[in-house]
Amino acid sequence: MPDANPATIAALYRHPVKGFTPEPLDEALLGAGEAFPGDRLRAVEIGPSGFDSAAPAHISKMRFTVLARLPQIARVRTRWDETTDTLTVSAPGAPDLVVRLGLSVDDRRLEDWLTDVLGEEATAPLRLLDGHGHRFMDDPSGAVSVLNLASVRDLSQRLEVEVDPLRFRANVWVEGWPAWIENDWTGRDLRLGGARLKVVKPIVRCVATHANPVTGTRDIDVVSALHDLYGHRWCGLYLSVEAGGAVRPGDRAELI
Repeated sequence: MPDANPATIAALYRHPVKGFTPEPLDEALLGAGEAFPGDRLRAVEIGPSGFDSAAPAHISKMRFTVLARLPQIARVRTRWDETTDTLTVSAPGAPDLVVRLGLSVDDRRLEDWLTDVLGEEATAPLRLLDGHGHRFMDDPSGAVSVLNLASVRDLSQRLEVEVDPLRFRANVWVEGWPAWIENDWTGRDLRLGGARLKVVKPIVRCVATHANPVTGTRDIDVVSALHDLYGHRWCGLYLSVEAGGAVRPGDRAELI
């Protein structure tokens, strides 16, 4: 008998430049064996990261401008125009900047702008990296990330402070699952809208979640809270796309 109250996709987000602003989407077309569209396409390294565009491989996020290393980058706002591959950036006290990504002169302008914004926190030269198909994921198995909003609410209630789901930088937010039920789904198949995915593993959280996504200050020790309250550091799932299809807010999200 069909579920009278099915779980649904509440929101979709991409992060075109690793560590920077999540962008909401009305639709995402997932492809089999592919990462979430428009997600972590580029990253900004701090000093030589060892990334080789000719032989791209996973590199620790701590080599890049990410919230785990520089929580204040939450105050930088980015907006990517996919059609023209232009990026608009803004930050308090800095002039807005619009650059055409992939143009050497514009890439350097962006690096200089970020260096000025970060000030002494830019402890080594910044360089914008283009994955050219490689995705700058925290975990190489993290093609698509899913967040159960009930789990975040449960954490908020136990801490007696609101925990913004944006702290977890997931691609797909789901409403309607019981809190923490997703922790037991490794290896299971999941239907999101028109796509079929397989759960790879729960996501182990780090200090990036401590950063307030608005103020850029570390104001909640999420990692310790997860460990102390639940005995793990998980929140969300990594999934692989087994069969592609369109996903949209309002679509069903269910085990199959």
